[in-house]
Amino acid sequence: MPYEKMSLFDRAVAAVAPVHACKRAMARKRLSVIDSGYGNYGANHIKKSMIGWMYHGGSAKEDIEDNIDTLRQRSRDAYMGVPVATASLKTLRTNVIAGGLIPAPQIDADFLKLTDEQVRELQAQIVREFDLWADTPTCDADQIDNFYSLQQLAYLSYLMSGDSIVLLPMKQQVGQPYSLRIRLIEADRICSPDMYDRLVPCEVYGHKVQSIVQGVETDADGMVIAYWICNRHPLSNDAAAQPDGIKWERVEAYGKTTGRRNVLHIMTRERPGQRRGAPTLAPVLETLKQLGRYTDAEIEAALIGALFTVFIKSDLPSDSKPFGEVIPQEQLIDEDDQRSIEIGSGSVASLAPGESTEFVDPKHPNTGYDAFTDALIKQIGAALEIPPEVLFKQFIASYSAARGALNEFWRSCGMMRGWFIDDFCQPVYEAWFMEAVARGRIHAPGFFSDPAIQKAYMGCVWNGPARTNLNPVQEVTAAEKRVENCFSTAQEETAQMTGGDFTRNVRQRVIEAKMKQEVDEIVHPQPAKHDELIGNANWPWRTEKKHA
Repeated sequence: MPYEKMSLFDRAVAAVAPVHACKRAMARKRLSVIDSGYGNYGANHIKKSMIGWMYHGGSAKEDIEDNIDTLRQRSRDAYMGVPVATASLKTLRTNVIAGGLIPAPQIDADFLKLTDEQVRELQAQIVREFDLWADTPTCDADQIDNFYSLQQLAYLSYLMSGDSIVLLPMKQQVGQPYSLRIRLIEADRICSPDMYDRLVPCEVYGHKVQSIVQGVETDADGMVIAYWICNRHPLSNDAAAQPDGIKWERVEAYGKTTGRRNVLHIMTRERPGQRRGAPTLAPVLETLKQLGRYTDAEIEAALIGALFTVFIKSDLPSDSKPFGEVIPQEQLIDEDDQRSIEIGSGSVASLAPGESTEFVDPKHPNTGYDAFTDALIKQIGAALEIPPEVLFKQFIASYSAARGALNEFWRSCGMMRGWFIDDFCQPVYEAWFMEAVARGRIHAPGFFSDPAIQKAYMGCVWNGPARTNLNPVQEVTAAEKRVENCFSTAQEETAQMTGGDFTRNVRQRVIEAKMKQEVDEIVHPQPAKHDELIGNANWPWRTEKKHA
């Protein structure tokens, strides 16, 4: 249409059209820049599948430490009430720690210029002295568990709460050669005074604090320098009832004069800058809770379906017990609630005239229950690095599949055991070793003069639970070939297959061989040889040679 014949409205539309077209072009250009690479997929804001993704991210403090209290309590609740959660944590504890990790000293003989005989004697002496301290409850500050049971408790506490704190106080006791004690502190007791984190310099209980997050104090460079420990559990009912209330004690991470570690912090960090650990079940808590609710609902529905009760509707008066009084009063479990009606299995109840009932077939147990729960448990197990065969303790697939699952799980357990040794076992061993040398119970020349000499003396390998063997004969044959071809050592194979110590085994086998030889000589005596009989003076036909 010619411009002269256009109405005023059409002329206005024609005037702004180029502007809108330009804006649309610019918008498309901006979108083309934004929706490139990850913008087309994980970072897309336009696709309907991504618009509904509710997300919000922050630093390690906002994402983890600000939510740590809720995560801990929910994790412990799941452990106590959801069987899959309980099985997951106990499976990890059993396969990583089992009866406890046992030290096998490995002294650097070349650096210390010691002979093989000297090394064997010194390592045997170290093992005897360590057992003297570790095998008794005196190593526990509570005097309940020995060192190996404390390993189980510390690791399980870490799994449930995200981290575990260990103090290493010294306490002299009559009749005990060592003063070192291990005190386990539950994660909740490590918290900021008055439950308030401070990220700016301030003064707390008379101490100048640069930064404190969830009870972990750091300096200006972000180095952990102290821990704030509550004198009571913050969630305890006794905490508020005490007249002096809750108080905090500041414990330095390292001694000022000796540099000795006062606090061991058992945790696994997920992000740089993280100061507290998240519970192992944190990523799967929602799935675990839903799985627990679904299981409870299925059990309840199956139980209701099993309690089949017959209701009879009649227009005639009846002397039968009315509805709700079928079960004897002393067996009612919800008598005080008037809205609750309890029925019994295989019972018959009468209804008043005009009343009726209708049954709904629950069709339980659900035929799809196993398949659905198995799918969820597989996802939970994958997140926790536990194969379903190991989690269920059922190896019903092929040998190759079971073997592959065990190998993958063993790799995960080896990694977890390694960092637990670094966080707990080895630091405790080194603290004990220093005291043993200081008291003169272990002779280690130059120990306190050079850190390199200390490291040479305190070298140690920790042996844990053995790998599960599906075919022991095949496993032993493979181990022999690895040792024969120098792919492995007898010490490593012994630790993996039985969790034992090769040196101890050889020493014990020598003792057993001598004992067996003595028993065989008594039970199965060998007949004397002819030459021995001739030389026996008790035999009458022995003749003496006469000399001329």
